[in-house]
Amino acid sequence: MPAHPDLVAQNAQFTKKIHHIAGPVYSAVGYAASNVHFLVGEAGIVLIDTTETTQAAENIFADFRKISDLPITTIIYTHSHRDHISGATVFAEGRDVEVIAADNFMSDLVDVDTTRPAPNAALMTRTKRHFGISLAPDERISVGVGPGDRPMKGMGAGYIEPTLRISQTTQMTREGFDLELAKAPGETPDHLVVWWAGERVLFSGDNFYHAFPNLYAIRGTPYRDFDAWADAMDQLMAYEPAVLAPGHTQPVLGQEAIKAALTDYRDAIRFVVSHTVEGMNAGLDPITIAADLKLPEGLRDKPYLQEFYGHVGYASQAYFAGTLGWFDGNPTSLGKLPAAREATKFIALTGGAAAVADAAKQALAEDDTQWALELADRLIAADSNASTGRAIKIQALHIMADRTVNAPTRNYYILAARELREQDS
Repeated sequence: MPAHPDLVAQNAQFTKKIHHIAGPVYSAVGYAASNVHFLVGEAGIVLIDTTETTQAAENIFADFRKISDLPITTIIYTHSHRDHISGATVFAEGRDVEVIAADNFMSDLVDVDTTRPAPNAALMTRTKRHFGISLAPDERISVGVGPGDRPMKGMGAGYIEPTLRISQTTQMTREGFDLELAKAPGETPDHLVVWWAGERVLFSGDNFYHAFPNLYAIRGTPYRDFDAWADAMDQLMAYEPAVLAPGHTQPVLGQEAIKAALTDYRDAIRFVVSHTVEGMNAGLDPITIAADLKLPEGLRDKPYLQEFYGHVGYASQAYFAGTLGWFDGNPTSLGKLPAAREATKFIALTGGAAAVADAAKQALAEDDTQWALELADRLIAADSNASTGRAIKIQALHIMADRTVNAPTRNYYILAARELREQDS
C-alpha cells in the first residue's frame, strides 16, 4: 500500500537484529515495537524491558539463546507502558526473578483502578487505530518507532508485578554489573534510566528514540509533562554516555553523537513549549497556534526529529490543553453547538446536502483534502446524504494516509476509513 517514502525509509531502524553494543551487553531491535536489553554476567543475566507480547519475547529469547544460555535473574522495567512489560514471564522461565521498577510505576495501562469509571472502550478503539492493530503488515508500514510486522499473540499477557520499587537514585550490583538506577520522568512520570559506568552505557527507556518525541499520543493519554521531558535530556547528558540504548529504534554510538542528539531533542521540546506559550499569551486558539508549526532551521532536518511517531502540531495542542485546559478563550466555544446540530444548520445555510456533497467533491478534485473531510463530516453528523459523505471521507483519508510521514496518523486514517466502509457494506 502506498506510503510516504521517508516513513518507508524509517523501516531501516527496525531491521531485526540482536546488536552487540558494548562488552557483554546486547540489544534486541526490530522484533516488536520495543527493544529488549541483555546484560550478561558470569552466572546470570540482567534484563531491561520485556517487550509487548509473549510471542515477541519468545522470538527474541530463542535468538538470544544462541549467545547465552544463562538464566535471567533480574528484570528492570524502564516504565509501565505495555510494550515494555508484557513478556516478563517468558524470560523468567518459571523461576522467581527480581523485578525492579520505579515506586510510582503506574499508567493508563497498568494498575488501573477498576472501581472507578474509565474510558476503556474509547481508549481501546483509539489504541487499535493508533498502532494499526488488525491492519495487514503491508498496510501497516510501521508504528513510527517499531516495525509494521509485529507478533501480536500474548499482548499484555506476560507481565510480572515488580518486587522492588525505587524511590530515588540507587546504586546496585547485579550479576557483576555496578548499575545506577535513576528516576527520569519524561514520556511517563514513572521512567527509570539505567546507567552502567563500566562501558558508559545508558538505557534511556522511551525518553529518546529515533523520531520526534510522542509528546501527545492520539490514542489518548493524560498530559505528559513537556518541561520534565526536556529536563530529562539534561539528566541523560550528564552521564556523558558512549552508548545510548533506547526503548525503541537502534542504539546511538559515540559520545559526541549522543550529546548532539539529546541536545536537539531537548531544544525541540522547549521550542514547542515556547512557541505555544507565545501564541497563548497573544490570545490565539490552539488550532491557530499549531497550524503549519514547524521546528526551526537547525532542528527540522535532523533524522531523529522527523515526525515518524510524535507530531509537532499535536504536541502544541496538547501543551495548550494541559496547561490552560480545553477552553480556547473564545466565548463562543463555551456554548458551542453539538456536531449534529451545527451540521444541520450549516447544510441548510449552504443550500442542502447535495450542495455540500458537491463542494466536498470539488475540494477533493482541488486536493483540499482536509476541507473535504470537514464537509463530509457535516453530511455524516447530520445524517443527510451520509453515505456520500462516508465515501468522500474514505477517499480523503486514504489520500492523506499516503502523504503523512507520521505512522500513528497514517494507521489511524486507514483504519478509520475501513470502519466507515464497513458501515455501508
